[in-house]
Amino acid sequence: MPIYEYRCKKCQNKFEELVGLGTRVEDMVCPGCGSSSVERAFSVFGVLGSRETEVGESGAYSGASACSGCAATSCATCVR
Repeated sequence: MPIYEYRCKKCQNKFEELVGLGTRVEDMVCPGCGSSSVERAFSVFGVLGSRETEVGESGAYSGASACSGCAATSCATCVR
């Protein structure tokens, strides 16, 4: 079952719910105020990987070793 993020239109509370296959947004209730006026919020996802495959906030590779052609630990022109 996936976990979705929701936002209450009444109190602006953001919360997560583990939802089953047949669950509709209309069935959701805000745990903060009890309102049924909620909407699904846009959420980001995380990815697990090894240290060598991590990507920083800028989107650049941040591997553990430096490039062979320069002294940087992250650059877009690295060939591995």
